[in-house]
Amino acid sequence: MTAQTDLPTGEDLLAAIDRLRKEKNAIILAHYYQTADIQDIADFVGDSLELSRKAAETDADVIVFCGVKFMADTAKILSPEKIVVLPDMDAGCSLEDSCPPEKFKAFREKHPDHIALTYINCSTEVKALSDVIVTSSSAETIISQIPEDQKIIFGPDRHLGSYMSRKFGREMLLWPGVCIVHEAFSETELLKLKGQHPDAPVVAHPECPPTIIDHADYVGSTSGILQYAKTFEGDTLIVATEPHIIHQMEKALPDKTFIGAPGADGNCSCNICPYMALNTMEKMYACLRDLEPRIEIEEGLRLKAKQSLDKMLEMASGTIGKGDLGRV
Repeated sequence: MTAQTDLPTGEDLLAAIDRLRKEKNAIILAHYYQTADIQDIADFVGDSLELSRKAAETDADVIVFCGVKFMADTAKILSPEKIVVLPDMDAGCSLEDSCPPEKFKAFREKHPDHIALTYINCSTEVKALSDVIVTSSSAETIISQIPEDQKIIFGPDRHLGSYMSRKFGREMLLWPGVCIVHEAFSETELLKLKGQHPDAPVVAHPECPPTIIDHADYVGSTSGILQYAKTFEGDTLIVATEPHIIHQMEKALPDKTFIGAPGADGNCSCNICPYMALNTMEKMYACLRDLEPRIEIEEGLRLKAKQSLDKMLEMASGTIGKGDLGRV
């Protein structure tokens, strides 16, 4: 990628990004965990499922994906004819890192009678080895469509898998991956915070460990959490997920108070995703200018991965029945 020298700043940077976006017929997609300035300039802000759908639907020639690499990869899988760029190619994911494709393949081969439901936070290679991809907002809808006698592998997030297993009363083989952000929340510190705000409900992402989820009044995806924030009747909400989503809550409800759940020492920044933080406005400008770094996926691999993503989009929309899922 071209060195980031002589970049515009301030209002000039915003204007330059907007000019390049129009010139190149580009759409900027941003996840809720991106910084406020990136969220505010994006054409669309959403969770993994919403961003996947927007990537598949857009008629833009260029997708600037402000998130992490597996999200940009997903956009390329669904829209191979488009140029997909990521502001920083090092923006990875601890869940993706926890699930090497060769180990996942061996795990699947040991359990041939199991269907593989795989969280979208995984590599393209693991998606190609999976039957259905799920997101935190689509997992319940998808699991409800799978016959109860069908055995399930769920990976790579063991906390999300465990939450779904308990909710549906279904035994699942869980891959042992975790999100380093949601793993960092402290039950002790959360209870202290609840003591300071006894009337404040707690919302939690299902990537959190059970010690956090068990204290939550609502558990759901980032989109679900945002919707809860818009409808709860109190004036203070404790939020156990990556804190940049609070920006959207404060924009929608400026008169209410949103408090990020604490980490181990009560005030650490360990609940900020270090991978999402790699993307900046300056890097976004540079990748729009240069159309680099660019996502490229070998076609055979892309087609295999697309099958599991297509199944997700179909099942999340309720357009596929149990009889259509088949056995693996």
